[in-house]
Amino acid sequence: MINRIHITTMANDNILKKVGFASIIMMASVFASRVIGVFREMAIANFGGIKLGVDAYQIAFILPEILNHIVASGFLSITFIPIFAHYLSISRKEDGYKVFSIIMNGFGLLLLCFILVTMIWAPKFVHIFAPGIQDPDTFALAVKMTRIIIPAQFFFFSGGLLMAVQFANEKFFIPALAPLIYNLAIILGGLILGPFIGMEGFAWGVLAGAFLGNFGLQLIGAKKLGVRYYPIINFTHPDLIKYIKLTLPLMLGLTMTFSTEILLKFFGSYLNEGSIAAMNYALRVTFVLVGLFGQAIGVASYPFMAKLAQKGDILELNRLLNKTLKFIFLVIPFSVLFIILSHEIVMILFQRGQFDAQATLVTAGILPFFMIGAFAFSAQNIVSRGYYAIQNTIFPAVFTSLCVAFTLPLILFFMKIMGSKGVALGLSLSVIIQALVLFECWNKKSFNSEKKQVYLFFLKMIAISLIIGAILYISTFALRNFIDHSTLSGSFTIACLIGIEFLFLFFLTGFILKIQEILILFENIYKRLFPWMKKSH
Repeated sequence: MINRIHITTMANDNILKKVGFASIIMMASVFASRVIGVFREMAIANFGGIKLGVDAYQIAFILPEILNHIVASGFLSITFIPIFAHYLSISRKEDGYKVFSIIMNGFGLLLLCFILVTMIWAPKFVHIFAPGIQDPDTFALAVKMTRIIIPAQFFFFSGGLLMAVQFANEKFFIPALAPLIYNLAIILGGLILGPFIGMEGFAWGVLAGAFLGNFGLQLIGAKKLGVRYYPIINFTHPDLIKYIKLTLPLMLGLTMTFSTEILLKFFGSYLNEGSIAAMNYALRVTFVLVGLFGQAIGVASYPFMAKLAQKGDILELNRLLNKTLKFIFLVIPFSVLFIILSHEIVMILFQRGQFDAQATLVTAGILPFFMIGAFAFSAQNIVSRGYYAIQNTIFPAVFTSLCVAFTLPLILFFMKIMGSKGVALGLSLSVIIQALVLFECWNKKSFNSEKKQVYLFFLKMIAISLIIGAILYISTFALRNFIDHSTLSGSFTIACLIGIEFLFLFFLTGFILKIQEILILFENIYKRLFPWMKKSH
C-alpha cells in the first residue's frame, strides 16, 4: 500500500514538473506574443491614433469574433483534447485521426457556409452589433475590413484542431509560435500597405497572419507527429456527437473574454470618436498581465488536467488548480503598479505619430479600471479549465452567459455616468463576479478543503498590494514634481525607478513574510536571467 502511494506521488510530481516545463514554453510564447502585440498596437496607434479609422478597424473584428465563437474555434483544444487523448491512451491513434478528420470536415463545411453568408450580409450585421455608428465613412470602412478579416476564421478553426493534436501529444513549441507570426503579419501589413490603403493594410495582415501562423505552420507541426487526414464525413459518429455535446454549450455560452471584446465595441459605438480605440489600447495593456499570469499557465496545464480527469484523480486535479491559482494572484500587486504608472506606461507605448498627448490622457484614464479586473481575467482562465477537464462545459457556459446578461445594466449604468471609464469598470466587475462564483461552485462540487487557503492568500495579496501601492503612489507623486513626466524620457525614467522600487518592495515582502509563491517567482526569474550561476554551484 505504501509503495502504491509512493508511486502515485512520484507520478503526480512528474506531472507537475511537466506542467512547469510546458508553462515555461507557453509563458515565453505569451510574453513574446504580448510584446509583439503591444508593438502591433503601437503601430496602429502611430498610424491612426484614436481616430475613426481605428474605431472602424476594431469594429471589423466583431463579426469574425462571433463567427469564431459559433464554431467554437477558441475551444477546440478544450473539447477535442480529451477525446483525442483517450485514443492515444489506448494506442488507437489512427482512430483518433479519423475523428479529427470527421470534425475537421463537418465543422469546416459549416464554417465555410457561415463565412459566405456573413460576407454577403456584412453591412446588416455590422449595424446590429455596432448600432451607435453615425458616420457613413466609418461604417463603410468597418464593413470593408470585416469582409477581409472574416475568411481568417477558417484558418483559426483548422489550425486550432492541428494545435490540439500537438497539445495532446505534449508538444507545445510550434503552437506557441502561432500568435507571434500572427501579430508580426499584422504589423507588416500595416507598415507595408498602410501608406497606400490606410487601416485596411492591418486587416490584410490579419488574414495573412492567420494563414501563415495559425494554419500553415501548425500543419507542418502536426505532420511531424504523423497526423493523417481522411476525406470522410460521418455525422452519426459517436465521438462527433460527443464533441458536439461538449462544444454546444461553449458555442451558445458567452465567455467573459469574448463578451468583453464584443461589449466594449457595442457600448463604445455610442460614445465619442476614438472611445473604442482608447478602450482597446487600455485592454491590450491589461491583457499583457493576463496573458502572462493566466493564459500561458492555463493553456500549459490543461492537457495535464484532462489526463488527471481521465484517470479520475480529482483530488490531484484540485491540488493542481489551487496551487496554480495562488501563483495567479501574484498579478494583483503588478496590477497596482500598472495603475500607478498608467500615464507613463501609455505615453511610453503609444504617444507618437497620430497618438497625441490628449490620446494618452484619455487612454491612461481608462487603464486603471481594466486593471481592477486583471486578476479575475487570469483566474477564470484556470477555474474554467477545471470544469472543461472533467468535460462539464454546460455549467460554466450557462453561468457565464447569465453573468454577462446580469451585468449589462451595470455596464450601461456606469457608461452613462463615467463614459468609457464606466464601460471598463463595468466589464471588470462582471469578470470579478464570474471568477469568484465559478471558483466557489467548483470547490463545492469537489469538496475541496484547500479553498480557505486560496481565499486567505487572495486577501493577503490585496493587503500587500495596497500597502506597496501607497508607498509607490507617494514615490511617483514626488518624482513627478522633480522630473518632467510630459516627455518620453521623463516618463521612462519615472517608470524605471518606480519599477525597481516595486520589485524591491515585493521581494522584501515575500522574504519577511516568508511567502513561498513570491520567493519561487523571484527564484525562477533569477535562474532564467543568470543560468550559469546555477551551474557554478
